[in-house]
Amino acid sequence: MENKHIIVAAVGGEEDAIFLSIKEFHAEQVILICEKEYAKEAERIKRDLERFKISCRIEMMKGPVWEEIFRIIRATVEQAPEHSEVIINVASGRGLMNCASTSAAFVNGLKAFGVNDKGEVMLLPVLKFNYYTLLSDRKMKLLKILADRDCCSSLEELAERARMSLSLVSYHINGNLKSDGLLQLGLVETKEQNRRVHVELTTMGKLLLKGYV
Repeated sequence: MENKHIIVAAVGGEEDAIFLSIKEFHAEQVILICEKEYAKEAERIKRDLERFKISCRIEMMKGPVWEEIFRIIRATVEQAPEHSEVIINVASGRGLMNCASTSAAFVNGLKAFGVNDKGEVMLLPVLKFNYYTLLSDRKMKLLKILADRDCCSSLEELAERARMSLSLVSYHINGNLKSDGLLQLGLVETKEQNRRVHVELTTMGKLLLKGYV
């Protein structure tokens, strides 16, 4: 059975990119991700699509761009009917939304496309990347501890809370030649404060813990 295409597109002033994708992929449904300032534009696009019998739903963003883009795309994938393929439009929104959409497609192993200067749709390479296959139970434990706003002023404090040795915590954070640590995976960042190493979650780390990745 041929897959049905669901296009997810951010609304941000590039309407042509949305309609080009409908023609290219014969989409049966379009999910529009929208900020308040583009609500009228999204409603207009929705009406135009429905004239052509294409189902359309508007998802209003309620928080930070990265978190909302990842949340909506993840929910779309989980709710998609069987034999439906979700494809991400990374050309229709404003810069930051397009960047977040590209990253969400990458970590979810979804097709994504842009539009070149000639108005041609270009598929991007599908990069299947699953954080969960790279994260041991101990790495996940460290991430969950770091999600606590009161943690952690130092690696020593993190080790104490995790009940791990300092050397083991350092290994899971920094990795080695054979295994990437949380730092290399882009899930944490470190900085030196008062001669101690402070560790905190990155945006991607927070998104992963919320189940959006």
